[in-house]
Amino acid sequence: MPAPPRTSVAGDVANAVPVAPASARAPTGDDAPTLPQRGRGALSNASGRFEKETRCDANDGWDLPEDLPTLRTQLTRESAKTIVTRNDSPDISFDRSINPYRGCEHGCVYCFARPTHAYLGLSPGLDFETRLFAKTNAASLLERELSAPGYAAKTIAIGTNTDPYQPIERRERVMREVLEVLARTNHPVAIVTKSALVLRDLDLLAPMAKKGLAKVALSVTTLDPVLARKMEPRASSPERRLDAIRQLAEANVPTAVMVAPIIPAINDAEIEAILARAQAMGVRDAGYALLRLPLEVRELFAEWLRAHYPGKLKHVLSLLRSAREGKLYDSRFGARMTGSGPYAWMIGRRFEAAAARLGLGRSRVPLRCDLFRPPARHSEQLCLL
Repeated sequence: MPAPPRTSVAGDVANAVPVAPASARAPTGDDAPTLPQRGRGALSNASGRFEKETRCDANDGWDLPEDLPTLRTQLTRESAKTIVTRNDSPDISFDRSINPYRGCEHGCVYCFARPTHAYLGLSPGLDFETRLFAKTNAASLLERELSAPGYAAKTIAIGTNTDPYQPIERRERVMREVLEVLARTNHPVAIVTKSALVLRDLDLLAPMAKKGLAKVALSVTTLDPVLARKMEPRASSPERRLDAIRQLAEANVPTAVMVAPIIPAINDAEIEAILARAQAMGVRDAGYALLRLPLEVRELFAEWLRAHYPGKLKHVLSLLRSAREGKLYDSRFGARMTGSGPYAWMIGRRFEAAAARLGLGRSRVPLRCDLFRPPARHSEQLCLL
């Protein structure tokens, strides 16, 4: 089926299918866990923290079954004002990034980016994975920003907030267009994804990698397909991600594996197995991060545990608190990624020992910035060379 025509008008809704009422899926209490919906990670759609009204379910005593309409994905094509985001965080290795999409259809229940949907007046719950926004003018914006006088090239990270290769990318191709600009200008790029769709762009990534301009990290959270389907329902299966690692490595694209997030008593037993499988597929580097539960993600994740692993609920949250100085989230630089305390220390030592045994480094592959050639500005005369 051909893709619908694009438009640069902000707010163009591509799939005009109404989303089921948010309040119909809100939790009703600890003793009545919400049932998960097929293909979705979050179980509810509570109002964002900036809203004046709060939606919730109320039991009227009738207990009548309700047939809810199928929860479908809605896509809005929008025109962004800027595309390169800057940061000065000491916890991460890059100072600029691009997010082609807002919201993510992968539906990872633990996603730390969920709270950003509240800025749109939407819920970090089901809205985050069903009400998506595509920045259709990303490539043209990038060309404009790269051609700005005085721009100095440094690695641009993509996939640090929402996944650039989520399912809607197959049709929208926003990431593909952004990558074409970066390839044409010899600009270094580092990609993080959970999707095997990254292989579609191997024709761009392999030549860029040969010049020292590209590297890719695949996040592998578990090797158990059942667990993966529960907590990241629309991401590529673990085996497909591992196969993507293999194909990237065979194409000489520097490839890393991210064991992230590590969730106490859920996937922490798999650290060594994930690293071993990834090393066999050809990864050079590896990294990890302990589960982060900022703002609304705390309630969403607790609700998910109550529905899927009720017997582990208290144990998981207790271990998280032990690694976050009694809290479920610690936003301090230096602590938010790895935590502190005995449990966090044990996770760190296990990861380091396994990585060292397998010959996996944590030194990030440096990319070249000296090859960058800014695109010509529209007002400039073309070069005669």
